[in-house]
Amino acid sequence: MLQPIATAPRNIAAFEASGEITKEDFDGVIKIIDEKIEQEGELNYLLKLDTPLKNFTFAAWMNDAWLGIKNITKWNRCAIVTDEESIQKFTDMVSKVMIGEFRGYDKHEYDKAEHWVATGQDL
Repeated sequence: MLQPIATAPRNIAAFEASGEITKEDFDGVIKIIDEKIEQEGELNYLLKLDTPLKNFTFAAWMNDAWLGIKNITKWNRCAIVTDEESIQKFTDMVSKVMIGEFRGYDKHEYDKAEHWVATGQDL
């Protein structure tokens, strides 16, 4: 399930992933992201992963890829919060090939990640 993080700053599309992640979960995410881009003119995105990647269905991966491609010129800042070091490293590498900045954070650094996505400044 992908749930919006209601306490996130207004300029962030923030979600928490837990359990199985399906295409329908991403349908809701895409709608919220479209609204954020319309409001803000750019995409500041935060994803807190509380589930292993194997819990994402194939259709969910396709919707995730579509999300990235569809909004390729709108990405500003993106943080993935997870204790999986390989995901953090991959997220950091994405910054080298995508528009915008991408960073991976440990779960205990959630506040730091949220602050950076919202402001572009490190705590």
